[in-house]
Amino acid sequence: MKDVRIGDWHRPWNNKGDRKTDGAPPSALWATEKGGFDQVGCVYTAQGFEYDWSGVILGPDLLFRDGKLVIDRTANKDPDLRKQMSDDEAAALIRNIYKVLLTRGMRGTIVYSTDEETQAFLTTLIYGTH
Repeated sequence: MKDVRIGDWHRPWNNKGDRKTDGAPPSALWATEKGGFDQVGCVYTAQGFEYDWSGVILGPDLLFRDGKLVIDRTANKDPDLRKQMSDDEAAALIRNIYKVLLTRGMRGTIVYSTDEETQAFLTTLIYGTH
């Protein structure tokens, strides 16, 4: 299982399919069983669930540049985005993925970007300096 790594922090992706490995539940039970807490979920395993709190890592496919959020389709590793579709369709799909992930937390959602400029922009939204 490939890890999600940010600096010294890392967690495994949620299991795929119906297999249970190293105490981690199958993907269908990722959000409800104890062993899933230490894994990173994806849109396919998170949709349909609501959590008290959630965390979303914005990857290099969603960036803040020149005063707006932009999509970099080539930075997304989802196999569905390798299918034949226009850049506009891919951008809409990526935006929808983040919409699903960002709306799972009922009490709140922690958002982190792997991109320094995007993270700085997010910080301005919290502190009202943008």
